Amino acid sequence: MQKFKKIFSEGMPEENHKKNKQKSHIPFRLNLLFFIVFALFVALIVQLGYLQIINGESLQERIEASSIRKVETSTPRGMIYDAEGKPLVQNHANPAITYTRGLNVTADELLKVAETLVPLIEIEIDDKLTERDLKDTWLANKDNLEVARERLPKKNVDNEYQALVDAVTSEEIVFDEEQLKVATVFKQLNSAQELTTVFVKNSNVTNEELAIVSEHSKELPGISTGTDWSREVLAENDSLRSIIGKVSTEKQGLPAELTDEYLAKGYARNDRVGTSFLEKQYEEVLQGTKSQREITINHEGEIQSQKEIFSGEKGDNLVLTLNSEFQSKVDNILRTNYQQLVDANYATYSPGAYVVVLDTNTGGVLAMSGYYHEIHSKELQEDTIGVYKKSFVPGSVVKAATLTAGWQNGVLSGNEVIYDQPIYLEGSQIKASIFNPTGNNNQNLSARQSLEVSSNSYMIQIALRLLGIQYQGNRISVPSVPNQAKAYEQLRKAMAQYGMGTETGIDLPDEETGIQTPVTYLSDANRDGGKILDLSFGQFDTYTPMQLAQYVATVANDGVRLQPHLVEGIYGNSEDGGLGQVKQVIEPKVLNEVDLSAEELAIIQQGFRDVVTGSHPYTTGTRLRNSKIEIAAKTGTAEVLVVDEGRTIDVENSNVVAYGPASDPKVAVAVVIPQLQGLNRPAAHLEITNQIMDAYYEMFIKK
Repeated sequence: MQKFKKIFSEGMPEENHKKNKQKSHIPFRLNLLFFIVFALFVALIVQLGYLQIINGESLQERIEASSIRKVETSTPRGMIYDAEGKPLVQNHANPAITYTRGLNVTADELLKVAETLVPLIEIEIDDKLTERDLKDTWLANKDNLEVARERLPKKNVDNEYQALVDAVTSEEIVFDEEQLKVATVFKQLNSAQELTTVFVKNSNVTNEELAIVSEHSKELPGISTGTDWSREVLAENDSLRSIIGKVSTEKQGLPAELTDEYLAKGYARNDRVGTSFLEKQYEEVLQGTKSQREITINHEGEIQSQKEIFSGEKGDNLVLTLNSEFQSKVDNILRTNYQQLVDANYATYSPGAYVVVLDTNTGGVLAMSGYYHEIHSKELQEDTIGVYKKSFVPGSVVKAATLTAGWQNGVLSGNEVIYDQPIYLEGSQIKASIFNPTGNNNQNLSARQSLEVSSNSYMIQIALRLLGIQYQGNRISVPSVPNQAKAYEQLRKAMAQYGMGTETGIDLPDEETGIQTPVTYLSDANRDGGKILDLSFGQFDTYTPMQLAQYVATVANDGVRLQPHLVEGIYGNSEDGGLGQVKQVIEPKVLNEVDLSAEELAIIQQGFRDVVTGSHPYTTGTRLRNSKIEIAAKTGTAEVLVVDEGRTIDVENSNVVAYGPASDPKVAVAVVIPQLQGLNRPAAHLEITNQIMDAYYEMFIKK
């Protein structure tokens, strides 16, 4: 018992001691907590003082920067002039009503702007408003949106907005005239991305409308007045209008297939850009430097004010190598002669007629023209772009390139004489010169004479030599020859040195290069060994009129192939916005030189001159003798087939390439008129060449 009491008595003080110890720790922890809180307050006060006193100015600049945004707006494009400085396009400045979208703008807010604006200005209803546009406008109203939502099932909808659109009934979008105007404006406003500007109205804007919009600016957030521009083509002839091309509208904006490329260059989606031909090719030159505006935005994302800080600069200008007057003359010459063929039923199946005129010394395009008509129709339509987009079988005009292949590959020597005779092939028709189809006019011809009389046999025998065959009048089997691929490559390489079968480099987009059937198809499968012989005299591959013009210009230019171009130079702007100082002259660009000796080139040039002035009974171009310019030329006829209503019809391509003056070349011409019929038809290709050369003489040499 005493032991228990002792233990009890000894334990009590210890317990009390522990309690006292715990009580002593509580004030210390509280004090520590108070100290930490105090220290944090001191740190906060120090930081606030640092921010306000030390960095106050810097922070204020950041706040202002976050509420001021820079917005860019397109400026007028550069002008396009002809070679004489005559404007072919112009820009018109138009007063406009614009909308710049703020941040986080809702559809309901856009609708309110549209409903406020429509009574103030005259709006034309967009005739392209779709059912979806009307439904979007109806759903922009908050009350209507709730009505549509109540129609949706309670479960989650994958595409809720599309479901809402589907829930709108046809009766609910039966809009009156005023509502259709609102829908038109709403569609325009809704097309604007954040902090981008669109035109609400940019044509026929009156001074009264500008004043009214300015007066109601507080009720129309984002709506402002400004200036827009429109582009007008002044060129009177359709051919020049085609060459110039088109520019997209603000609604069309960037072409879909090039959107990413343009966005990467800093364009906006609604920027107007060149969509075809020169406007597209020289987009970065013609596109001006954008103007810049400062837009002040409040904390709710609303636009408070707009201020122009840079007015932008109009794009640079183009001066073309084309002379408007000469272009018109060429158009009239081609159209008149081709119309005569069509009216006389010689061109019933002809898909068109095409002309290219080049400056032999610079590669500048002096004129290009084209017309086509539908089969059985006699109404001509302009098709100038066809000169570099369409290709045709050229015929004998290419024979200088075949001689070139012979010389370059060591199977022809100088002005070598070859016996013109029909060529007999197993499994193929006889191949012969037009003047010697049966062998009654077999004769020796030099390389120069082969051009004058247009000997098919001479060219075929060059091709046979490329195949390793020396023709001796015997019947041969070309399909059994193993090295056809090499011969194709040798011939096509020679053609390409003149620009045939390859890009000419013309400064227009998406150039076509003609049709060259792959060698693997022709030789490895041995489909038709005679095709390589056809290639040698222009009866297989196809070339564009632009390629043929470059080819003959290369002959005239002693084998130097120049890149053809439509732009002579890039110019700045004068103070009044007109043609300013030259910034860049488009110098002649040498693409390659034909690998021939001076003697070999002289044989070709003399042969071309003999085509016009020669005395051989079968000289092919004597009708060009009466031109006011001494002409060197090569004619060509290609036999092709067309099918009409199940009937196969034999027709011919009538072509000519020419240059002049022969002793000092300045101008080269290619004329292509495919698929003509009638044995006694007029030689329109030669007549067109004569008339173009005469027109050139009168305009550029005589004076």
